[in-house]
Amino acid sequence: MKKIALLLGICLSILSCNSTEKKSLKNTKESALVMYKFSEMALLMEDMYLANEKLKEKILKQDDLGSFPEKFINIHTALLTDENDRTASFEVFSKALIANQKAIYSTSKDSVKNQFNSMVNTCIACHETTCSGPIPRIKKLLIK
Repeated sequence: MKKIALLLGICLSILSCNSTEKKSLKNTKESALVMYKFSEMALLMEDMYLANEKLKEKILKQDDLGSFPEKFINIHTALLTDENDRTASFEVFSKALIANQKAIYSTSKDSVKNQFNSMVNTCIACHETTCSGPIPRIKKLLIK
């Protein structure tokens, strides 16, 4: 009787481990299939962040800044993750961002750091009204 109980206990433990493993594999497969698709605006903002990271380095090294990236103008037309976020406030901030970004390329060397920080602060101000998640990352762009 003890042998049967022991054998039954071992069989149940093996079966329960297998079913847990199968559930775990199933959950892994299901979660692997879920893909997040970035909106046009999210992709544009990622490009803007990377370009401004490089621009910051050029400013710090006092290298030639090049010219304003024209693709930034797409901020006015790129599809947002949630189209309801394209508010009057967004329009004001996006126009200010482009103006501040363009000014970086035409300002004197003495004020380029301040102008760059003005542009970054425009990004932060906008993100304080909508989509605040990227703010800590954006703050890393500020030149101290």
